[in-house]
Amino acid sequence: MSLATSAGHVCLMLAELAAAMTPAEGGAPADAPAWRTALLASGVVGIPELPGSRPLILDDEDRLYLHRHFDFERRLAQRLVRCAAPLPVVDAARRARTAQQLATLFAGNAGHADQGVDWQQLAAALALRGRLSIISGGPGTGKTTTVVNLLACLLAQQPDARVVLAAPTGKAAARLAEALRSRAAHLAPELQARLPTEAFTVHRLLGVRPEGAADADNGGPFVHHAGRPLALDALVVDEASMLDLALATRLLEAVPEHARIILLGDKDQLSAVESGAVFAELSADPSLSPAARRDLAALCGVAAERIVPAAPLRASALHDSVVWFNRNFRFAADSGIGRLAADTVAGRADAALAWLRRGDDPSVQWIDDAQPGLAPATLAALVAGYAPYLAALQTGVPGMADVDRDSVDVAAITEAFGRFRVLCAVREGPRGVAAINEVLGHQLRLALAGTAPAGDTRSPWFVGRPVMVLRNDPVLKLFNGDIGITLPAAGAGLMVFFPATDGGFRAVAPLRLPAHQTALAMTVHKSQGSEFDAVAVLLPAQRSRVLSRELLYTAVTRARRQVLLAAPSAVLAAAISAGTQRHSGLLARLRDAMAA
Repeated sequence: MSLATSAGHVCLMLAELAAAMTPAEGGAPADAPAWRTALLASGVVGIPELPGSRPLILDDEDRLYLHRHFDFERRLAQRLVRCAAPLPVVDAARRARTAQQLATLFAGNAGHADQGVDWQQLAAALALRGRLSIISGGPGTGKTTTVVNLLACLLAQQPDARVVLAAPTGKAAARLAEALRSRAAHLAPELQARLPTEAFTVHRLLGVRPEGAADADNGGPFVHHAGRPLALDALVVDEASMLDLALATRLLEAVPEHARIILLGDKDQLSAVESGAVFAELSADPSLSPAARRDLAALCGVAAERIVPAAPLRASALHDSVVWFNRNFRFAADSGIGRLAADTVAGRADAALAWLRRGDDPSVQWIDDAQPGLAPATLAALVAGYAPYLAALQTGVPGMADVDRDSVDVAAITEAFGRFRVLCAVREGPRGVAAINEVLGHQLRLALAGTAPAGDTRSPWFVGRPVMVLRNDPVLKLFNGDIGITLPAAGAGLMVFFPATDGGFRAVAPLRLPAHQTALAMTVHKSQGSEFDAVAVLLPAQRSRVLSRELLYTAVTRARRQVLLAAPSAVLAAAISAGTQRHSGLLARLRDAMAA
């Protein structure tokens, strides 16, 4: 069980366990039925109907769980089914007003319709029809634009509605708030004023209890929970694919029963670091019932027979709640990034390598780098990627070169750093995050030598060192994934500057930081929720079990304009060919909850 959960599985399938072991191995049972009999006779395994306090649970379809994972899965399913229940039918006059509001808000999408259907408008209408909405689409498919118009419609009908924005990481939360502001310019001023201006990390929203704090209300690690719900009427969660099973359960349980829940994400992205692939499972079935299609046709002014959703990956109890966005407005399907993303999702390794070898698309560059470390061409490309950042440091820090400045231009330096990032598939090894950060940190220090203020070369701290926080610190209000840049502060030496919620920056002394690492390179997992003008994606020189098409797709789609791939051809082909499956019983728990 420990091995399965460490690989991200919520449960262990007995059939796979039986296939992996032979009866000769310590008298192991011969097959799945024999395993089931032995486990139920062990005294430590319960069943869903009588879980008791036994540490393991075995369901009717031979899924073996740790008790806590089964409990999370069942609670999440029960909460989702309650939320997905249809809202009372509204009167004809209100329906007509909603249809008119949607038509006005989405009027600019006239040229974006797919065979006469504007799926953004349809997704907004579906969200207004019920309390649960799940929208899956890659970067640039219009999820944020849809949410802006959806919230505008909701706030026009309920001016006092309390709307809250959230995302799993600080970077994703900041991007959500910024994107909402930038896409709201077409709204009437009174509606713009009602939109939320701040987005919270999920941990900050729920309220992390300080270590050792009393847990008098049994709310677990968070202040807000089912017994002490959040004060809101609608919750929008971006990058929901990053939510693991436990966090998704605790978040949704903390949402009051009357509130709307809108989950945005990408079903093809990497799942959470911890156990579960919650968003991918919840978004598996975009089918619509005849009743839903009739309602959407009336709200969107389109014939019901034209509303034909994609075929579901798996049947789910959450139909009538899911919409997939497939059209990308950021880059064309035939662009380099679009083609690589599509080939990766479809597992078309041979096709991808064929056009990558030709090098006929300037937006994607592939270096067939099979060296254990980095080929000179690869290192040169990584250093060149950070050239704008180096230039921003040299012009934005007093004392650099011959620049005459009174204060550090933190905003310009931060903006320049955010244009490019090196993404690693692994943490350790010559192409892991630790090694690449050391190499790039050395290169940055060399480039700044003679222009930067004097400092202790033995210290890990230097002007321009970007750092990523690895552990939550509620006191400092720093959270896992937050990134700051080391810069001189007047009278205080080197400080690490983090973006603040008011649009400015706050400085934290290096010695006060929780666990952290240099952030010139980061894992693909850590890059979720971020976007850059360009990325360099480093795959290891040898095949690794962590490589998958989901990982490569996630890395590639962090880029808006340019992707550099550095990987041996065999490793790249293996990554595109390897799909990831995480075992869980969430869909079964949803069926159980629906039938209860």
